[in-house]
Amino acid sequence: MQSYKDLIVWQKSMKLIVEIYRLVKLLPKTETYALSDQMRRAVISIASNIAEGYGRHSTREYIQFLSIARGSCFELDTQLNACVCIEYLNVNDTELAFNLLNEITKMLNSIIKKLISKL
Repeated sequence: MQSYKDLIVWQKSMKLIVEIYRLVKLLPKTETYALSDQMRRAVISIASNIAEGYGRHSTREYIQFLSIARGSCFELDTQLNACVCIEYLNVNDTELAFNLLNEITKMLNSIIKKLISKL
């Protein structure tokens, strides 16, 4: 691989960014600086940490940044679930986002496990 852009997990995280930005537009205006802002930050953190970790010069640092990305996945999952619970979004609205998030989390877990085994 020549770039983090070649990583499927990064490509999926970019699709998730587009989907989350679509979803936050559906939230009430009262959430502009609260929940929607947190969701945008979390989803950007996923892709950003995958990229930053890839650019590091050590496997340990890469694992650390991938772990941060994974944590952001859990943060975003919680925020999406909150949106469904308080009925800002319905399950149909969030299906693609949850599917992408699940795939990304599994991929991150797999990459982290493989990198740890090489230490």
